[in-house]
Amino acid sequence: MGNNIIEVNSIIEGKVSGITKFGAFVDLPDGKTGMVHISEVSRGFVNDINEVLKIGDTVKVKVVSVENQKIALSIKQAIPKPDKAYYKPKSKKQPYTPAPPVTSPGDYEWQNDTQNNSSSFEDMMLSFKRRSEDKISDLKRSSGESRGYSRRGHGSKK
Repeated sequence: MGNNIIEVNSIIEGKVSGITKFGAFVDLPDGKTGMVHISEVSRGFVNDINEVLKIGDTVKVKVVSVENQKIALSIKQAIPKPDKAYYKPKSKKQPYTPAPPVTSPGDYEWQNDTQNNSSSFEDMMLSFKRRSEDKISDLKRSSGESRGYSRRGHGSKK
């Protein structure tokens, strides 16, 4: 850090010198200026950067990259990660447990007589597809017949 060189991964202090819709410019030691993209301002989502930063604010920044005189900075990477009390620790999360198996048929007709354990998901889907196709062909048949009768003027219903 010390000898007038801005090094990648170093954390330095600077002053906010400009704010745009997409980020903030930060004056660094030695007269250099870097840019903090809006996505690197805070750990949370930032809609309006002016709600988080003001010109003249002193900020700690991490140097993310230096390419051709352009210095990319991050404020969120310079902040130590919050302690575990801030986030729910993963160990306390309840592990995913699948729903208990259905032991009696529900309101769905595809469930009845497919509740034995030897029946696979594919078998249930094939059964459901077969029943659906049967119903569709029945509907097509009945709607075709009713159209035919209405053209002839018969008003009888089946």
